[in-house]
Amino acid sequence: MTTSNVVVLDNGGGLIKAGIGGERDPSAVIPNCMGKPPSSKKWLMGDQLHSHSDLTSVSLRRPFDRGYLLNPDLQRDIWSHLFSNLLRISPSQSSLLLVEPLFNLPSIQRSIDELVFEDLGFRSLFVADSPSLVHLYEASHCPYGLLAKSQCSLVVDCGFSFTHAAPVFQNFTINYAVKRLDLGGKALTNYLKELVSYRAVNVMDETFIMDDVKEKLCFVSLDVPRDLQIARRPGKDNLFRCTYVLPDGITYMKGFVKDPNEAGRYRTLDGEAPPSTVTKEDMDQCEVTEKPEDRRRIDLTKTEFNLTNERFLVPEMIFRPADLGMNQAGLAECIIRAVNSCHPDLHPVLYQSIILTGGSTLFPQFAQRLEMELRPLVPDDYQVKITTQEDPILGVWRGGSLLASSPDFEAMCVTKSEYEELGSARCRKRFFH
Repeated sequence: MTTSNVVVLDNGGGLIKAGIGGERDPSAVIPNCMGKPPSSKKWLMGDQLHSHSDLTSVSLRRPFDRGYLLNPDLQRDIWSHLFSNLLRISPSQSSLLLVEPLFNLPSIQRSIDELVFEDLGFRSLFVADSPSLVHLYEASHCPYGLLAKSQCSLVVDCGFSFTHAAPVFQNFTINYAVKRLDLGGKALTNYLKELVSYRAVNVMDETFIMDDVKEKLCFVSLDVPRDLQIARRPGKDNLFRCTYVLPDGITYMKGFVKDPNEAGRYRTLDGEAPPSTVTKEDMDQCEVTEKPEDRRRIDLTKTEFNLTNERFLVPEMIFRPADLGMNQAGLAECIIRAVNSCHPDLHPVLYQSIILTGGSTLFPQFAQRLEMELRPLVPDDYQVKITTQEDPILGVWRGGSLLASSPDFEAMCVTKSEYEELGSARCRKRFFH
């Protein structure tokens, strides 16, 4: 079996990353959903939605809810479209490496196996979890680094549905030590929707637009009390104030940040240079044109809204879920608890090899803030070293692609005939989950 026959599928709650094993990047990265724009008569697949011109008030159907596959029929339709139209592969001549969420329920595993072998007819299947693939990818990237030598790392995966702190040892996720925070990209987008809807304009139905706002404008604060004070300042003294223009369906079909230079001004606070140069004269000219009383007013005919403290209060949820009324510890405490559940000999190595992956780790200053929070909680004689993957969204897929191209991959798979003979539960025992 050659690698060209192995399909690697990182089936996330938010994005599906799919491609052929052995390649560096997936051939398709599409939203794991179907959507129906008001202007369309039929439901569209994730990739068709992205090319659709008007994404305002799209109705969405997702196969995943709260991190687990609850609608296998919808998932089958999305996969069928993906395999036949985007990857153009024939399942009966291919093996599948599927990335599954941690602690997947046996009933869901059964329905996935049915989907893979009975509905789609794949030749064989291997199921992996994301932390072990991230570890594999990072260890093979630095074969002489601590991570590869100790064969041990702590993977922090901030995904769409939830965040996990998962210790990995010798390529196996230590299940009993995994700690979960029920917060991910979806909850952050929903919180941003609520804040903007309450303060400015109703965007509760605008999932794709608010995802874009979150990705372009949110960042992690390194000093929340200071930043809350700055966010209250008027005019140009407020380094966080920036404007997002919503699509109006006539002039603009996509939303955009009104002034990208303005959006990057907050970086000057913590000693970073702003992303691009704006002279003081430019800033003053911008200010002269608007009267002080207009600064607070939002022109509703222009369909735009201002953001100030929302930009850092949204990612703040990951570090302080209790502020939202969630009875959960923040990410730093989650990591401490995960490490403390492992053997004491592993503690120093785990703190020195923390790997960040998943889309929600892409907020600017995320790793710095996590280190600031972790340092006081970790014993003084241990070092804390946090690495962010070069592409946190594709990292898991790349690990899968590496595994799929290893010579003993075929022997690790469950074949269709084994599944038919032994059933789902027996076959699953092979994957050590």
